[in-house]
Amino acid sequence: MPFYGWLASHVPRRLLINGVTLFFAGCLLVFYVLAHMEVRIGVVFFLWVGIFNLMVPAQFWAFANDLYSPEAGKRLFVIVAFGASLGAVAGSFIDSELIAPLGVYQLMLVAAGILALSLVITNAVEQMERRRPIAAVATGAGAVQDEPLRKGDAFALVFRSRYLLLIALLMLVLNWVNTTGEYILGRTVLSAAERAVAQGTAGGLTEEEYVGEFYARFFTVVNLAGLLLQLFVVSRVLKYFGVGVAIVILPLIALGGYLIAAFYPVLAMVRWAKTAENATDYSVQNTVRQVLFLPTTREEKYKAKQAIDTFFVRAGDVLSAALVYAGTSWLALSTQGFALVNVVLVTVWLGIALLIGRQYKRLTASSGS
Repeated sequence: MPFYGWLASHVPRRLLINGVTLFFAGCLLVFYVLAHMEVRIGVVFFLWVGIFNLMVPAQFWAFANDLYSPEAGKRLFVIVAFGASLGAVAGSFIDSELIAPLGVYQLMLVAAGILALSLVITNAVEQMERRRPIAAVATGAGAVQDEPLRKGDAFALVFRSRYLLLIALLMLVLNWVNTTGEYILGRTVLSAAERAVAQGTAGGLTEEEYVGEFYARFFTVVNLAGLLLQLFVVSRVLKYFGVGVAIVILPLIALGGYLIAAFYPVLAMVRWAKTAENATDYSVQNTVRQVLFLPTTREEKYKAKQAIDTFFVRAGDVLSAALVYAGTSWLALSTQGFALVNVVLVTVWLGIALLIGRQYKRLTASSGS
């Protein structure tokens, strides 16, 4: 993060985006070569993916926030986020179709090519925005600033702004809850698989096959539901109810889901509660979290957003890991116990979301957007 902040303060926007994206594409080429040299890359590649899948999307959304005013962003980000959801589905389909004829490591080259294609589109958008009439830019319809950002530490930007600090805490608690929820679901699925195999009701499947079949169906439904929500619901929620309402939808759904898991922890109920949570997270929540940065400064869009979308998100993962370790090693928490902890965390999350909604309304009102 310090290096990214330094780079953003010394190079133009286009060079920053091109350089960072090409760096990650180059990493894929290096991994491909190392794999064919039979170097063990599993752990390093896993860690790299954890960095890439936060930094590059955060940079993309910073660019999108830099281009559009809050009013335009609320309209357009719904379409952009639908593209992201569709890309997730397309990526899974491409993998399933190409992995047999090409192999695992060749897909790294495919991914590098897709990243290069995204850069072509990014630069085309940049050129289009530069050609926009000055009057359109003056009214906030677009932004053509390409100069380096002012110097300043990303974390200092976050802690200096109450609004950004609230967003950072929101992402931390959200990820803490979601990751712990995945553990609750996994634990419930495994218990159901053990019972089904022991009772002979697994249809001839082993425990591993039972779990694999469950998750295949689970993620299919989650991705499809998220896509439909993004296409038909998100724009209407933002249009008719606004950001203040949209930002509390996911914590309310999560609160209901974990209350169900705490008092009625059967697989069918936990499954549909987690399906609703994840589908809403991938659609409504994902769009809203990008909209929140529309009324911020350019430095906050690029630097602070990177800090929030990487460090604070991963901090939520770490806290969830600590909770699971403590709950299983020292506290002997049951599935219901973990669900009750999540109920408490979701209550905190809901309070933070309400505060952010008020801050967003105040910021957009003061900017006239």
